[in-house]
Amino acid sequence: MDFLDFSSYDWNTWSTFLKEHWIVLAIALAVLLLIMRIVKTVLRWAFAAVIVVGIVLYSGYSMDDLKAIGAKVADNVKEEAVDAMVGEISNATFTTNSDGSFTVKTDNLTLTGKPGEREVSVSFRNTPLGTWKIDDTIQALIDQAKQNSKA
Repeated sequence: MDFLDFSSYDWNTWSTFLKEHWIVLAIALAVLLLIMRIVKTVLRWAFAAVIVVGIVLYSGYSMDDLKAIGAKVADNVKEEAVDAMVGEISNATFTTNSDGSFTVKTDNLTLTGKPGEREVSVSFRNTPLGTWKIDDTIQALIDQAKQNSKA
């Protein structure tokens, strides 16, 4: 994972930071674990994200650093989803919904769209990834899913 490459950071700086702020980090970890244990909804992930972002900002990272990390994570997830499209194309199913839209499903991926539109909503492992433009890979998945459903 490229976004976790800390090789350019000085270990002495990290060591000093940990020694000086260990109590804050310990409290944050305790609160994080408590929230993860008590709260059982999506809200717990929001709390966890706020705590992690707070610690990161407290440690000296800038918002640009966080945006860069977020972009890399999003790119990695998108790459995984595209790999899943290619790997699961043979078992894709195509369903026409009652409202005229369609759904393409594989083991890990769900695409939802309307015929004639150039975008689909993408979910990977039941996590929405947003709306993507239909490129060659997505079109191939849709076409193969149609063929699979006719067979």
